Amino acid sequence: MRKYRRKMELCMTLLVLICSFCIGRLGAKMKAEPEAAGSHIITETIKSCIVIDAGHGGFDSGKIGVGGILEKDINLSIARKLQKLLEAEHLEVRMTREEDEGLAGREEDRRKQKDMRQRVERINSTKPELAVSIHQNSYTDSAVCGPQVFYYGNSEEGKRMAKILQDTINSELAIPHPRREKSNMEYYLLRRTAVPTVIIECGFLSNPEEEGKLKTEEYQEQVAASICHGILKCLD
Repeated sequence: MRKYRRKMELCMTLLVLICSFCIGRLGAKMKAEPEAAGSHIITETIKSCIVIDAGHGGFDSGKIGVGGILEKDINLSIARKLQKLLEAEHLEVRMTREEDEGLAGREEDRRKQKDMRQRVERINSTKPELAVSIHQNSYTDSAVCGPQVFYYGNSEEGKRMAKILQDTINSELAIPHPRREKSNMEYYLLRRTAVPTVIIECGFLSNPEEEGKLKTEEYQEQVAASICHGILKCLD
């Protein structure tokens, strides 16, 4: 009788241990499942959207350099390089134009105004975190040079991003006499866009040395890289 009781006690102990083990495994599994689901959400890549506007195009050549180079061509070349760099950083990029064309269609009447309205519409409908319009500058004094970033005067976020971009461009391109970011209340693109927008004048085509650099693929790559790094800092 005593042996039978001892045997039953051992069986009961073993049964309790087995049940405890199974309950523990089930609890761990149930706990792990929501954590796995949560970790999936956390690691999921959320892309920011950037609009790149290559200024001018088609009928509108923009500034003409002292050596005859057209602003619209430099703008598009830098914009395409910037697009590739941003996409390599897993950002969503929208271009207002990807070819040598304006956005006014074939209509001849008031083409410039229609072109600008289309650019604003494309930016506003996309609702990006930032819109960057690429341009080249010109001035009557050929000694004037250096990139400069413009932002809308009433936009605090635009001001913040313009400063980051200006500082990054100045530093990475080692500009000897760096310019500062500048507010503007008149530029149509800055006034009409509903998101932070900056205009980046990458250099002066009226300056022979700067025009010479802006014509080269190497310098265009450097300009695009500095803008890309500035944008990434803006999004941090």
